[in-house]
Amino acid sequence: MAPVVLFAGNPEKRAAYGEHLPAAAAAAGIEIDLRLDPADADPACVDYIILAPDGPVTDFTPYTRLGGILNLWAGVEAALGLDPPRDVPLVRMVEDGLTLGMIDYVTGHVLRHHLDIDRYIDSAPIAEWEVDYPPLARDRTVGILGLGALGGACAARLASHGFNVIGWSRRPKDIPGVECRSGPETLDETIAAAEILVLLLPWTDATSRILNARRIARMPRGACLVNAARGQLVDHRALLEALGAGRLRHATMDVTDVEPLPPDDPYWSHPRVTVTPHIASVTRPETASQAIIAQIARHRRGEPFLHVVDRARGY
Repeated sequence: MAPVVLFAGNPEKRAAYGEHLPAAAAAAGIEIDLRLDPADADPACVDYIILAPDGPVTDFTPYTRLGGILNLWAGVEAALGLDPPRDVPLVRMVEDGLTLGMIDYVTGHVLRHHLDIDRYIDSAPIAEWEVDYPPLARDRTVGILGLGALGGACAARLASHGFNVIGWSRRPKDIPGVECRSGPETLDETIAAAEILVLLLPWTDATSRILNARRIARMPRGACLVNAARGQLVDHRALLEALGAGRLRHATMDVTDVEPLPPDDPYWSHPRVTVTPHIASVTRPETASQAIIAQIARHRRGEPFLHVVDRARGY
């Protein structure tokens, strides 16, 4: 019997997933009984939930046959906030579209800051040549905090471009071309070395305000920040003070504590801050459907899911 798969995402996404999930299942050679609306599914018969934390399913009690909960978002803090049953695997979304989109965003903004492109785009017309060459990529140190699926991919791409990349993570990692550091004892020195610092950590109790005033003060003078992870990783007051004093050159903030960012937030008007509206990457229905079906196929073969959330760590 085909497993019952419930899409519990936003209604406006049903048409896209209703097209791509069956296509991905057919390509993988498996059958699924897809239900696009919780009202069309008997909870006691659902085998897998595809979950958007802001979607229609917030109570898992009626779903007594679940084999897995497949999160649609890369971040899992919202899904954990729904208190899903602990005996059912909660699976992070890792899919090619999400990863490639993040690589594009991070690489683009790192190159922008590396070349100091804003200096020429936003400045008044220059009457005389001001010759100030940027260093070569090999002479620029980029630090990446977080070497998971997204951070590791971005680190590898930047290293392939020639940057001197230092990556930091909670646990040891091995990425060709990247100097991988781990553990609390190496965090401060990684931040102190990064001329461009990229945040791609998950938001947990351990990472909340990890870039605090003391660590911001350790960043090299003229350094830039790219935050494509969560706003809660940063002490915003300390960051604004460092930018205002000219100690840091620029901050690109794709994420903030409150989203959308309120109109009166000082980030909007600060000349050294670029705000983007949480567009660094997004789960794309076509590639996400392929990843979801691959996970279901593994489970049906008796193999464990990949990217299962560790409830104790929070990611």
